[in-house]
Amino acid sequence: MSNPEKLIIFDTTLRDGEQSPGASMTKDEKIRIAKALEKMRVDVIEAGFPIASPGDFEAVQAVARTIKDSTICGLARALEADIDRAGEALADANSGRIHTFIATSPIHMEQKLKMSPDQVVEQAVWAVKRARNFTDDVEFSAEDAGRSEIDFLCRIFEAVIDAGATTINVPDTVGYAMPQQFGDTIGTLIERIPNSDKAIFSVHCHNDLGLAVSNSLSAVVNGARQVECTINGLGERAGNASLEEIVMAVRTRQDFFNCNTELDTSQIMTCSRLVSSITGFPVQPNKAIVGANAFAHESGIHQDGVLKSRETYEIMRAEDVGWAQNRMVMGKHSGRNAFRTRLEELDVVFDSEEELNDAFRRFKDLADKKHEIFDDDLRALVTDAGFSAENERMQLISLKVCSETGETPNAAVVLSVDGAEQNGSAIGGGPVDAAFKAIESIIQSESELQLYSVNAITSGTDAQGEVTVRLQKDGRIVNGQGADTDIVIASAKAYVNAFNKLLQEPPKKHPQKSQV
Repeated sequence: MSNPEKLIIFDTTLRDGEQSPGASMTKDEKIRIAKALEKMRVDVIEAGFPIASPGDFEAVQAVARTIKDSTICGLARALEADIDRAGEALADANSGRIHTFIATSPIHMEQKLKMSPDQVVEQAVWAVKRARNFTDDVEFSAEDAGRSEIDFLCRIFEAVIDAGATTINVPDTVGYAMPQQFGDTIGTLIERIPNSDKAIFSVHCHNDLGLAVSNSLSAVVNGARQVECTINGLGERAGNASLEEIVMAVRTRQDFFNCNTELDTSQIMTCSRLVSSITGFPVQPNKAIVGANAFAHESGIHQDGVLKSRETYEIMRAEDVGWAQNRMVMGKHSGRNAFRTRLEELDVVFDSEEELNDAFRRFKDLADKKHEIFDDDLRALVTDAGFSAENERMQLISLKVCSETGETPNAAVVLSVDGAEQNGSAIGGGPVDAAFKAIESIIQSESELQLYSVNAITSGTDAQGEVTVRLQKDGRIVNGQGADTDIVIASAKAYVNAFNKLLQEPPKKHPQKSQV
């Protein structure tokens, strides 16, 4: 189609994606992901929910101060404290947006808000006007729009556009909608609302029924020109619409969509791996676009066809989403400058020579164990090095594990606790179990182990193992990560990392809790 319209990509990995249990990110981790999103030319980055906690406020503020080419957005309920806090966090943004919302479905208004429809409209209009005191770029969302009455949506959207909202978001908050139904809803809203031409219509779909991407694309066909999505589909419950799937569907089917994005899709794989590494949520092999098998062909018929003409079985080029990258190999003979340069190309910049020296030492240690070091190894090394972990109270000093046939495994561990070394030992059902129990003998966290996951970072028997440990205590859930060529050591690192997060991260408010 000629002269396609622009489709705005609104990435909420740092906000809605972070609401996945255990996916909390530190300020430094959010900045790293935001830089990768900026490099990919994402239009809007929702950096967080500033009122949620002091840490979330600082993270949004830091992202707003760092990112120059993308609009930085902060979420706020339709409350004075929320909106003012978001405005404060975004004060230094080159381009800032306040995203305010209130629930509009009958069940939410009656059961959660305890407000009448008239009161909800009044609060929404007030919130938009309040947000306009801080920025001209104000987005309004009708929470649970997927189960809201169409007449009420028309009424409240018309009112908030008159009040100054420039983007109208229609979220399928609980993943209830069907594609044709949701697309028809978007088309009807744009047609019936008298001032709809004064705002961009946006959608934010959840994946409870596996339809987030389908619903989003149906909305685009019917006039939505912003899609809210996340890297790898990360998000609460079953996740959000996947950014990579939305972007590549629109790009691949330009014969069908009269719009396109301005994203540099060659950065997709870099972003996917970075988010997976930081959050500890691995990408399933058969995941579209970014899964390990997305461009793999095992069938002889398929292989033969691809060799003769790629288009026989591939509708996209792997290179277009970044699969051809990540092939630079480094090893024990690589120097400090090559190490620094390659990490800068991966958007990792050191704040000091001390940080560089520490990372380079870890690189050399890894090079002694592993012949070839790939980009994924470097990303894991930097994450494991603790650049994102501020003020760690616990550090793994050493671990000795004995495991042999017919004997009960045992482990002895030395931890640095608030600067003082402490020793612990334990037996267990296996070497990892023994290591965890030895650590627990020192820290006595009384937490519950919810998840233990191991993934090979690259191929080969000398590959680093990346371990994710999920701990729960007092209703809080955190993920810890550790990487090493020795799986047991990686496991111990991950357990200690998770416990540090339990100690450091303050509780956050959930943006969808009661607003009254």
